[in-house]
Amino acid sequence: MGNAKDFLGAVKGRGACSNKHSRFEAWSRESEIEDVVDSGDEKEDAPKIDTVVFMKRAASIISSNKSPDIPFDTSINPYQGCEHGCIYCYARPTHAYLGHSPGLDFETKLYAKENAAELLERELSNKRYTPRVIVLGGNTDPYQPIERDLKITRSILEVLERYNHPVSITTKSGLVVRDVDVLQRMAQKQLAQVYVSVTSLNNDVSRTLEPRASAPSRRLSAIRRLADAGIPVGVLVAPVIPAITDVEMEAILESVTAAGATSAAYILLRLPLEVAGLFSEWLEAHYPLRAKHVQSLLSQMRDGKIYDSTFGSRMSGTGVFAELLSQRFKLACKKNGLNARQYSLRTDLFAIPKSDTAQMDLF
Repeated sequence: MGNAKDFLGAVKGRGACSNKHSRFEAWSRESEIEDVVDSGDEKEDAPKIDTVVFMKRAASIISSNKSPDIPFDTSINPYQGCEHGCIYCYARPTHAYLGHSPGLDFETKLYAKENAAELLERELSNKRYTPRVIVLGGNTDPYQPIERDLKITRSILEVLERYNHPVSITTKSGLVVRDVDVLQRMAQKQLAQVYVSVTSLNNDVSRTLEPRASAPSRRLSAIRRLADAGIPVGVLVAPVIPAITDVEMEAILESVTAAGATSAAYILLRLPLEVAGLFSEWLEAHYPLRAKHVQSLLSQMRDGKIYDSTFGSRMSGTGVFAELLSQRFKLACKKNGLNARQYSLRTDLFAIPKSDTAQMDLF
């Protein structure tokens, strides 16, 4: 876990409790703050860490994925890093490639791809481009707080709409309802769907797990608003954390169904690379009496390890507890009528807008 200089304890409004070095750095980081911040009341000398946004001109915008247990081939991530600060975020280790810590740096040093819409238009206009469903939010949240002002996700949706290109959005932010107008028009052509991530219905749990994400009630409100607009809405109960959020599974599925969701999936907590240590620190700061029990259950569901990256089981785990979780989920979905039918997005409507072609039609 590191020494006291590394470990800050609970930092108000942030998920990570430290900013230790990444796996690519030969040197380590030490905080100038000598005292550990109490996980209960905020102290006057508690560290205040501001968010810094770097505008970036990306070289490409559509990413490809070949993982056999991820249900999409292509994705767009308008932002690198995420201010939501979810302690469990599997994208945290990617910040190491930028020379930053997957800890507090991940949620305070953000990169915005300012030319995302321009690049997307260029890639979609390529004569060799083959349309496949593009996922927004496969890595970091496309509706994190900075999107409110930068509107990069909005600009991407506007390009996709012009090209009649299908899109699937994953978010834990109520800000998604801002773009209901575009999503509604696309949904009418079977070109859009939204998945809202709901980890917990408990405000206290949500506030420490996902400090700057929308509150549970706002996510339910977003589901209702999207469903009322005719936009297909699914829910990700993710991640499921044993002995912390798993007890809420049935209640979550019942609540999202009442709000208008028609499909659901769940993902067991994943702790790749640096996320394992960051999550362990978070447990000690927020659930010290439960930490060992949570870690024990996780290892029992990961073949004796804290994390197992094996395809086919990394999303759901193995063993007795994992199987029990799977059965509970299936029964709750059946009870609430979730996943009763499959909804697929169309790719056959894709077309390059005539106004964007380099040459005029002959006739």
